[in-house]
Amino acid sequence: MKYKNKNIKDVTLEMSLKPFKKTDKKYIEQVITEMFRQWDALTRYADQISILLWTSDGSQILDYTGNMNEEMEWARYIGGANPRRKIPGDPEGIGLHSRFHNYIDNPPVITYKTLRSIIECLKKTGKKITGKPIRVGETFDPGPEFAKSSFKYERHNEVCRGGTMGDKSFICCYADLNGDNRRYAGFPNGIPDKTPFGVFLGRQCAHYLKDLGFDYIWFSNGFGFGVETWGATGSVFNGETFDVLAIEESKDKMLIFWRAFFKECPGLAVETRGTNLSTGMDLSSDAAPVKQIYEQFDITPPPNSPWAALNGDFGLELIGYMSHIAELPGKDYRFRFYIHDPWWNNSPWLDRYMRKAHDIYLPLSVGRINENSVIENPSLINILTVDDSFGNMPVECPNETIPHILRGYEEFPDVPGPFVWVYPFDEYHDLTFSKPERISEVFFGDWFIRDAVNNGLPLNTVASGRIFKTTMENNPAFYQDRIIVTIVPEAESSLEASIFTFLGQGGKVLLYGPLTHASQRLLDLLGMEISTPLSGTMEIEHKITEDIVESGVYPRQIEHNSVISGGGIDTVQASGKNTAIAFVRQNSNVRTVAAFTQSQSASIAWVRGINSMLHQKGSHILAKLDAKLFFQGDALMRRMLDCFGYDIRFRKTYAEQNNPVCTVTRCKNAFNFSFYAPDTTVMCSMRFPQGVPVFLESEMLIEKNEAWISIDRADRKECRIFIEQEEKSLITCRELTKRVLGVNRVFIIKGLKNAVLRCYPEDTGRITIRNNSPHPYLLNAIPFEKQNLSGLCVCVKKVSGEIVAEW
Repeated sequence: MKYKNKNIKDVTLEMSLKPFKKTDKKYIEQVITEMFRQWDALTRYADQISILLWTSDGSQILDYTGNMNEEMEWARYIGGANPRRKIPGDPEGIGLHSRFHNYIDNPPVITYKTLRSIIECLKKTGKKITGKPIRVGETFDPGPEFAKSSFKYERHNEVCRGGTMGDKSFICCYADLNGDNRRYAGFPNGIPDKTPFGVFLGRQCAHYLKDLGFDYIWFSNGFGFGVETWGATGSVFNGETFDVLAIEESKDKMLIFWRAFFKECPGLAVETRGTNLSTGMDLSSDAAPVKQIYEQFDITPPPNSPWAALNGDFGLELIGYMSHIAELPGKDYRFRFYIHDPWWNNSPWLDRYMRKAHDIYLPLSVGRINENSVIENPSLINILTVDDSFGNMPVECPNETIPHILRGYEEFPDVPGPFVWVYPFDEYHDLTFSKPERISEVFFGDWFIRDAVNNGLPLNTVASGRIFKTTMENNPAFYQDRIIVTIVPEAESSLEASIFTFLGQGGKVLLYGPLTHASQRLLDLLGMEISTPLSGTMEIEHKITEDIVESGVYPRQIEHNSVISGGGIDTVQASGKNTAIAFVRQNSNVRTVAAFTQSQSASIAWVRGINSMLHQKGSHILAKLDAKLFFQGDALMRRMLDCFGYDIRFRKTYAEQNNPVCTVTRCKNAFNFSFYAPDTTVMCSMRFPQGVPVFLESEMLIEKNEAWISIDRADRKECRIFIEQEEKSLITCRELTKRVLGVNRVFIIKGLKNAVLRCYPEDTGRITIRNNSPHPYLLNAIPFEKQNLSGLCVCVKKVSGEIVAEW
């Protein structure tokens, strides 16, 4: 079905078994009825509804013997069910990561037969209430969090190779099992020694899922995509070096797992959570062959990571999401929103997010470009979870979140945003497996872009390199007035050819990464030459207007770690050229780290990129270097947008304060801005080529084409008005009620002083502009100029006082 012309094929309501505090038929039906009623305002727009059960931790599958009357270990706890390490700062072991508690006194006994009756009731009652097909899925998690597991941590700990939550805490998908003599549904005589885990899990799933009535399985927490699926390290990268000899072996083992699993479960629908990271990060840490998995197996791609959002790392969430959907294994992809945590005594919507919708609007700003030059929305929606840690289903959560989700779909982008990330999906796989000596470049790229987005780079439209080539050939005007952001292309590659074609049509390109393997043609265009590489501590100099720090200055010291930054810095400005924008200096040696050049209507910028971070043992992700002491190399990406007419700057008291995350989408000719501000004292100033954006229902002081605004923790702003104005004044923008029939919207902008105003209505053919019209704003229509500047707009010049725009 559709909501506002957006496809919604499936809504998945995730739930634990905790709401079933009693297991009689009447009580089970009451719980299920209430759940479907609570979420009707969302599920009514879906073709089908799925229920994903967080029954246990996967051990209910591993231990299944075929006896439906056996009691199962289920996720009835609050806190980690299998503590695997001592938690720093908790010497008495009272925290939830150190111990666990039953969620209620005397939780019910659940047998496999009980679970089957719940599944039957879900399908029958759901169909009766909604009239829609109902699927029920089961979850498999590789870790120790959700339920006690004697299989993982007593009998077969040999398959747990990942140290994500303590030593030997996560199952590795390609591990082998030691033999045993216990009975299992798929192995009635026990497990033969050295049985591949994929064979065992697949055969157990074939019995368990069929016997209980499940329709599909969900692989949780990165299962199937590496060893350390929560972190920057893995079988290839240990935090200090890359083991290139392990790349092929790791890739082959993962593919062997997937083949073995599907051989045992042919035709089974598999949905994946994926890792907390990105495609490039997974390739360079674990040699995870995402492309081959997509091409060879019938799965759905990973959704946006809830883990990154909980940590406020929206750069990681957004770029990870885009990297996973740049190419698809099928036709659909998923948006997932974290409302409740049924295990760790928190409900993100109510406590972590404080009822603010940034983790709805930011990921729903992401638009995927397909081969037909169409922006595809996520046709699958997951709600994690409908119940909280105590088995309750607070009605305020669906009541409050559904309107935001539906608004996110209603305003989903219909054309590319101002900045399009051409994600090197194929290119990164080729580097990893065909040129493994360059795997550090793969590692560098996504970590660098993650920090650039966290530093305010508004990047939320994605196309793979392959799709960019196809769409450029078939519809080159699709990217008009957009800035293409992508890696430095390989010499003579199809990506390089597409970039030069785009530049030849007057395009704008922002490249990042080392130029070491660039073509001579690209080096000449940028005015660069290759020299001896430098690394270590340097001083940075640049010609860029920096963000404003009111107490102190930005540090000039910058640290370049060649291991995590794709090699040393080896670029110098060619003799007679004047393209360099930023340099680093180490003693008497100078290297260029940013450049810009333009000819006629085309322009290209380049940023070498420096990952201003380090790996700390025991940490899942890379840690940023102290911004009080080190210049943050990723900041150059946002500031280089100034070369293209986009000036996005921040004003703060101290250099180490975190900047807002921002996305900009286009829908029905509007510019929709979504923000997450980790520090609400940081101010923001924006100027686009068409002027200063003026948000609807807002005020701003403008002077010399600059206006500083404050940003709430989570903001969603519609913008259809841009202003150029030198004189100082207070500008307000409001929406008025309609005074006559046939008018859809009326905006009034006050406080103008000899300004240029551009308006982006939904229909430029029906717009009227009035200047200083008395109430009821029906007089003083003035002529305007129609322009095409990042979309159709109307422009009036040298206007003062009030402007009313109606269409």
